[in-house]
Amino acid sequence: MSRHAVRGPRRLARWWRLRSLRTRLTVIAATAIAASVFLAFQVASELLEVELRSATEDQLRSDSRVLAANAERAGLAQVQLPPYPGSGRLMRVVLSDGSMRTPDGQPALPPVSEQAGLVVRGASADLMESRDSDDDGYLVYTLRAGDGAVQVARAADDSPINEFGFGMLLIGLLCVVSGGFVGRAVARTGLAPIDRLTAAAVRVAETRDLDADIPDEGGGEIRRLTRSINDMLAALRDSRLAQRLLAEDAAHELKTPLTSLRLNIELLIRLDRRGAMDSALPAESRTRLLNDLGAQVAELSTLAAELTDLARGDVSDENTELLDFADVVVAAATQARSRAPELRVALDVTSVWVSGRPAALQRAVLNLIDNAGKWSPAGQPVQVRLRVQGTSAVLEVDDAGPGIDAADAPRVFDRFYRADSARAMPGSGLGLSIVQRVVDAHGGRAAVGRSSRGGALLRVDLPVAPIARLTAKDDTAPRPHGA
Repeated sequence: MSRHAVRGPRRLARWWRLRSLRTRLTVIAATAIAASVFLAFQVASELLEVELRSATEDQLRSDSRVLAANAERAGLAQVQLPPYPGSGRLMRVVLSDGSMRTPDGQPALPPVSEQAGLVVRGASADLMESRDSDDDGYLVYTLRAGDGAVQVARAADDSPINEFGFGMLLIGLLCVVSGGFVGRAVARTGLAPIDRLTAAAVRVAETRDLDADIPDEGGGEIRRLTRSINDMLAALRDSRLAQRLLAEDAAHELKTPLTSLRLNIELLIRLDRRGAMDSALPAESRTRLLNDLGAQVAELSTLAAELTDLARGDVSDENTELLDFADVVVAAATQARSRAPELRVALDVTSVWVSGRPAALQRAVLNLIDNAGKWSPAGQPVQVRLRVQGTSAVLEVDDAGPGIDAADAPRVFDRFYRADSARAMPGSGLGLSIVQRVVDAHGGRAAVGRSSRGGALLRVDLPVAPIARLTAKDDTAPRPHGA
C-alpha cells in the first residue's frame, strides 16, 4: 500500500475527530439515510427488472402460441406473418431445412442458436433465451410448430429501470438533504442540555464560583452527568474550604514560634554588632537562649513536616499491601525510643494482618507514642497493646499522666487543637489529627478514653485483612517485646 493511500484515511480520521458532536450527528444521520435509499434502490431495481422480464416472457409466450396455431393451420411455409409495426415485437419462422421467413422491413434477429436448433428439429418443445446482437440485446422465445419452429423476440428495454433509477436518485438526494436538516435539528434538540451544562461549567471555570451548582436538567445520562459534576464541585468546595482553614490555622500556629525566634535572633544580632555579647549576655543566659533557639527551630521543623503530611491528605505514592501490624507497631516504638532515649515503651503485641500503607501506619503509631510520652511521668512507661478483637485489630496506647478532660475529649483529634493544660507542652497540635486521617483512610476508627493508670487511653481499631480472619484463631499468641 502506498504512502498516499495511508494518508487519506488518517486525514479523514483527523478531520472527523476535529468536528463537533452536532456535526458528527448530522453527518451520521445523512449518511444513514443515503445508505438506506441506496439499499432500497438496489432492491427495488432488482424487483422491477424481475417483474418486467416476467411480463415480457409471458407476452412472448402468448404471441408465440398465436403464431404457432396459425402455422399449424396454414403451414410454416405459407403462414402469413403480420407486418412489422416499426418497434416492439419481432418474429420469424424457422423451417426444418434451416431457412427463415420474417416480416418485411423487420430488423434482423440474431442467428438461431444451437439450443434453438434443437427445438426446430423437434428435440425440445420450447426455449426462452437472452440473445445479444451487435447493437441490442433480445429476449427470444422459440416454440416448436409443425416441422419447424416459430420465434418471437423483443428488444431489451432498460428505459423503465433507468427512469426509475433517476427518480430514485432525485428522491435520494431530497432525503439526504432532508435527513441532514432533521439530523441537525435532532442534534440541536438532543444536545441542548449538554450545551447548557457546558455553559454552566465554563461559567464556573471563569468565575471560580464553586458554590454555583449546575441546574439538574434532562434525564438519563444527562442527569447522571450533571449530578456527577455537582458532586465534583461539592468535593472541590470542601477541599478549598479545608485548604483555607489549614492555611489560616497554620498561619496562626506559625506566628508565635516565628515571632519568638525572630526576637531572639534580633537580640543576638544587636549584641554581636555592639561587641557586647559577653558582657551583656552571661554564658548561662547565652546557653539558655541558644537552647531556646534550637527548641524553636525543632518545633518549626516538626510543625512544617506535620503540615506537609496533613496537606497531602490521602495523596500518597505508597502502595497498599498486606502486612503484620505488630511489625509496624514495633518499628514505631523503636523509632520513638531513638528520638527520645529517656522514653520507656512497654509492648504487648499480637501478630495481626491488616491491609494498609506501612509508612502511614507507622507514622500514626509513632504520633500516638510521642503524645503519650509527653504526658507519662518519669519512670512510668508508655504501654502499647495490640490484639485481635472480632474482625478488628485493636491498638491501645496509654500513659500514667493526668489524662484528658471530658470537655476536651471530643476535640483531641481536631487540627491544631490543644487543651489549656497542653499549651505549655511541646508540639503543634497536629499529631493526633494525622492519626485520625490515617485511620480514616484505612477504614478504621480512633477513640480516646481513660486508662487504668489514670492517664489517657488512645485506641485505634483497624479492620483485619480477610485472609487473616481465617487463621486468627491459630495465630493469636502474644509477642512480648522488651521495654
